[in-house]
Amino acid sequence: MASHVKGKRRCFDLNKIELKEDERIDQLYANDIKIIQSSKVFSFSLDAVLLAHFAEPTKKENGKVVDLCAGNGAVGLFLTSKTKASIAAVEIQPKLAEMAKRSVKLNSLEQQVTVLNLDLNDSLKYLKKDSFDTVTCNPPYFSDLPTSKKNPNPYLALARHEITVTLAQTIEMSSALLKTKGKAYFVHRPDRLFEIFECMQKNRLAPKKVQLVYPKEGREANMVLVEAIKDGRKGGLRFLPPITVYQANDEYTPEMRGILYGTAG
Repeated sequence: MASHVKGKRRCFDLNKIELKEDERIDQLYANDIKIIQSSKVFSFSLDAVLLAHFAEPTKKENGKVVDLCAGNGAVGLFLTSKTKASIAAVEIQPKLAEMAKRSVKLNSLEQQVTVLNLDLNDSLKYLKKDSFDTVTCNPPYFSDLPTSKKNPNPYLALARHEITVTLAQTIEMSSALLKTKGKAYFVHRPDRLFEIFECMQKNRLAPKKVQLVYPKEGREANMVLVEAIKDGRKGGLRFLPPITVYQANDEYTPEMRGILYGTAG
């Protein structure tokens, strides 16, 4: 998916940022964005790439986009190839937010992307209600239950389990930040789709597009992408053609190669 880049073999200036011992730089070739990653914390993966690919952010130069549960800033940075609007990335974990800030600087996108290290539930203390054209969100997938087996790495546990924020809270905040007719985009697990729709209905979000992602042909879907419109009309829900990630030989499908590398070849 992403190349590991060391030293100065690629055409970008590592002198702009400090790269720590446990860190590397990965690149999404499709839009030439470089992301600082670390083996010690949660790294972006296919769900971030697919969310950015699925999302249709506002095209207005004076528009506003916010990416919630931003992690190391991958989704927000990937969206810069699709919009000139300003992008705010909200992330609760200080280490990930700091890495995201350096990735913004590495890509010379300081004028477009701002990283906010804060709890999603406190977003309205820093971001204006009803002011964003587009919201994207790649939230924790798993409920925080007493029986839940969590990763001993606290960075991974927070990214994967609803320890600091729930699905309901992410959807509620997405609606609060959106303008009327603004669009929200989520990536999640298919087994929580009914819950997603229920939360959306309670928060003035009308689901409009759904796209399922399958790891391989003949396997069950393991991701779902959802678009919703704030105060949109009920009905008109569309199911887009599914995405299949791998072929039988474990190589990416032509569609996935196009998403990752900008070519089907």
